[in-house]
Amino acid sequence: MISCSNRFLAGKIALLEAGPRKDYDHMPDSYSNRVSSISPGSATLLSSFGAWDHVCSLRLKPFRRMQVWDACSEAMIVFEKDDLDDMGYIVENDVIMSALTKQLDAVADRVEVFYGSRAVGYTWPLSSHRCDTSPWVQIELADGRRLQTKLLIGADGHNSLVRQKAEIKNIEHQYDQSAVVATLHLSEATDNNVAWQRFLPTGPIALLPLSDTASSLVWSTCHEHASELLAMDEESFVDSINSAFWSNVNHSDFIDTAGAMFRSAILLLTPAGTAVRQLPPSVAKADPESRAMFPLGMGHATEYVQHRVALIGDAAHRVHPLAGQGVNLGFGDIECLARHLSAAAFNGSDLGSLRHLLKFETERQRHNVSLIAAIDVLKRLYSTRLTPLVLLRTWGLQATNALPFVKVRLSL
Repeated sequence: MISCSNRFLAGKIALLEAGPRKDYDHMPDSYSNRVSSISPGSATLLSSFGAWDHVCSLRLKPFRRMQVWDACSEAMIVFEKDDLDDMGYIVENDVIMSALTKQLDAVADRVEVFYGSRAVGYTWPLSSHRCDTSPWVQIELADGRRLQTKLLIGADGHNSLVRQKAEIKNIEHQYDQSAVVATLHLSEATDNNVAWQRFLPTGPIALLPLSDTASSLVWSTCHEHASELLAMDEESFVDSINSAFWSNVNHSDFIDTAGAMFRSAILLLTPAGTAVRQLPPSVAKADPESRAMFPLGMGHATEYVQHRVALIGDAAHRVHPLAGQGVNLGFGDIECLARHLSAAAFNGSDLGSLRHLLKFETERQRHNVSLIAAIDVLKRLYSTRLTPLVLLRTWGLQATNALPFVKVRLSL
């Protein structure tokens, strides 16, 4: 997806969308296997321009608790909200796209969407400290049409053509993991308002609620195991999932004893600080056509902006899905860029000028770089069975779980 705008808010915005139009009045009975965990902040952004109402009218599942635990010990951490607050929402990507499509229809006088379009070339304007020789970015489409804009916003994914053509360097690392996704049906109906994640030595496995009887699987594991999971018959696949959540085969007596002693000490110091462990639901079956896999990696653009160009979302950064923050980072980029462009438009400034685009870059890089680094460290810390590191993360997880003020900061 590439957005190009001649004048922000008050003028015309062109949106290039490579895919077909997605618009549902009623969602199909089956769930999509590609879902996102939407934070309250992202829901507020979508609500600010009317899209969240469409999401709510289609399909979503709120969750009020998140339980994360280690497969090599009894250590866990629990985040939870009271009955009046939602911690987040599991939403199918198709639902988000449909909601955005409906809202774009409502502002068709200001936003023109080119579905099934693809940009194949760009001509960048030359600039100096004093003036532009031309204020326009020229865009050539695959069908021969040409567009021009004073601000090109690249939102075209981690293989961003905008980023490549602008010659913005991208720091990339391919993980030794692929993510296996599927739609699962539980053995019995429950409130199903908990997001579950267990860190296995081969990677994290997560169960995200879709309804009272269905959940979405995201299992990050080595490429070979991911291929095996895809090739399994349904019974073996379901057995593997249940075993991944329930088995203690990776435990050791030493780690369990050391963890129990540390947990007892914490209980003496903060008797009200520990949360009660819940047991994850049992999986009964999987939708036969829902299994898929995709490789995982980390990436970060060295620059988010250049003269008359800005990158947002996966075009600017890519993260491991273990924290469920990829889409929320993108929505944060949108909120920040829109805020700075609105201020520039109010002051009558040139929207493609680096002066205010750099403010967006500085603000988002300060936020994104630290989060991406933390997620990368977590991935590496939990991808080992080395006893000293297992013990270190066990004590760290137990201590964090006993400190409510720390958990509040982590869940923001």
